Amino acid sequence: MKLTALLLSLSLTASAAIAQSDAASEARDAARDLEEAAVALQQAESSRNRIKALTQVVQSYEDGLAALREGLRRAVIRQQRLEAQLVQQEAEIARLIGVLQTLGNNNSPTLFLHPQGPTGTARAGMMLADVMPALNAEAAELRDALQEVRILRELQLGAADTLQSGLDGAQAARTALSKAISDRTDPPKRFIEDPVQTALLIAATETLEGFASGLTDMSPEPEGLAPLPDISHRRGKLDLPLEAEILLYPDETDASGVTRPGITLATRANTLVSSPVAATIRYRGPLLDLDNVMVLEPQPGLLFVFAGLGAVFGEVGEVIPTGAPLGLMGGNDPKIDAILSQSGEGSGQDRTETLYIEVRDGKTPVDPSEWFNINKDR
Repeated sequence: MKLTALLLSLSLTASAAIAQSDAASEARDAARDLEEAAVALQQAESSRNRIKALTQVVQSYEDGLAALREGLRRAVIRQQRLEAQLVQQEAEIARLIGVLQTLGNNNSPTLFLHPQGPTGTARAGMMLADVMPALNAEAAELRDALQEVRILRELQLGAADTLQSGLDGAQAARTALSKAISDRTDPPKRFIEDPVQTALLIAATETLEGFASGLTDMSPEPEGLAPLPDISHRRGKLDLPLEAEILLYPDETDASGVTRPGITLATRANTLVSSPVAATIRYRGPLLDLDNVMVLEPQPGLLFVFAGLGAVFGEVGEVIPTGAPLGLMGGNDPKIDAILSQSGEGSGQDRTETLYIEVRDGKTPVDPSEWFNINKDR
């Protein structure tokens, strides 16, 4: 009975420990995506629309790197759980091996006699016959667990080169995109900026609200382009301009004691920020203490403000399509050692940059969830 209980305990523990995981395969898929992004980067140089092609390449790199980080994180967690559970089973496995060795090494037939006589002996033999297949299955599961641990370790050892290659490729794609944008000639414009008027507004501005209100009062004469289509039907459906997590919702106070009507997002360094909708660039550049700011006007009187970028693209007055690159977040890509050391921690450890988004209807700030698809459940 002790042997049966021991095997049952070992079986339940091993079954829980060796639940199948696809963390390793997900990490490999992400590495393959990064290889495909590298090929796409070479092809983008000859594309008819280099800016669009390079924008997609940068996003592919970002998606691949994010997936690889997540795959590594899950792989590390999986490995740690397996190793911990195998350590917990070590004592039970040792006891089981001891019992089996005792049975196998002793040739005395009396060892197999049951105190209850022939009937008890027969029952004990039947019990052992039932136990052996289960024991073989446990041995196979343990071999699988040890093999999975080995695979996960090898995956982490090879991850450094893959991550470095992906980071280098992403930076090359960002550089190529910046150059392609700066090389453009005569982008379509709705109006020509008056730099003196803009400078005066900035000089007189003490708050983002005051600046946005001043922009609303400045109504440049259009240059003959057709008006942008009404986007009222897209209320609440617009995608956020980058992959990020929401840190603060409207009217929540930050660590500095500041309360704002928009949302604050946490994202990774150098992440590409894209336009969620076709719009006119009303302002781009540094403002107050908000780093670089991009203000879009998708329709008259409606302003989308993006503050906290490290670099901004385009020109004031330019009309941009949905998905057009607006700029890049600041910061520096983390070192490989830092990425690997964070793999076993919770997600979001590398989201060091923040982007603030404010929506203004006329001179009144509105909840960004009225326009953007934001899950407000916490």
